[in-house]
Amino acid sequence: MNNSYYKTLDENFNKAVELMEKELSHAELISLLTNGNIAEKQIAALRLDTIKSENDAEVLINNLTGQDGKIREAVSMRINEFMSNPLLLPFFQNTKSYDIFLEAIIDINANICRNIISAVSNLKNNREFSEYFTRKLTEKTFALLEIIKDFDFQEGKYKVNKEVFKLYWCLETLYNFAEIVDFSDLKKIILAAKNINEYTIREKTAKILTKCFSDSDLEDARQELKNDPNYYVRRF
Repeated sequence: MNNSYYKTLDENFNKAVELMEKELSHAELISLLTNGNIAEKQIAALRLDTIKSENDAEVLINNLTGQDGKIREAVSMRINEFMSNPLLLPFFQNTKSYDIFLEAIIDINANICRNIISAVSNLKNNREFSEYFTRKLTEKTFALLEIIKDFDFQEGKYKVNKEVFKLYWCLETLYNFAEIVDFSDLKKIILAAKNINEYTIREKTAKILTKCFSDSDLEDARQELKNDPNYYVRRF
């Protein structure tokens, strides 16, 4: 790499250090999150200690997708923190946000998936959110199951891994919302996912089955997975 590359790295690092040390108002941090570069947005997210309006929440949420991974992860951490506060939670309750959350739970970065699943779990008692989110979540899960059911997992292709990763996190989210997901849809998903020839998917399916279901088919599925050849599946 040439000297100009290292010079740019040094300049960016120095700017980042300067930004970390500089006194910035709440409005300035929101402005950086709106218009800043990668380093500025990341640092602004990390330094933001609260939100004061729906607009603030929207600025954060808009950085959850279509941005560099450093930004997305920093923003997801803050969203998780703010949504755990009952006083700030109402700022995140709109359909536009719900659609972005649905994308963020299947981000390529697992930390982002965990943060947003944790964040949206705080909205379970919001009927509008629960009905909308779980319906869209099951639709997304069914679509992924349809794609994955014919995969040859021995090939190990990127597409296979990418789609399995998405299904994995959809199932993890379903585990968190199992009590309020339409039971008929959840049952179909479980009975399909338990037969996927990829142990991480069966593992998440077994985890969902630790919930108490009064259904003979699901009890049979639970017993089947308890005898799965893979330890991580049968441990549930």
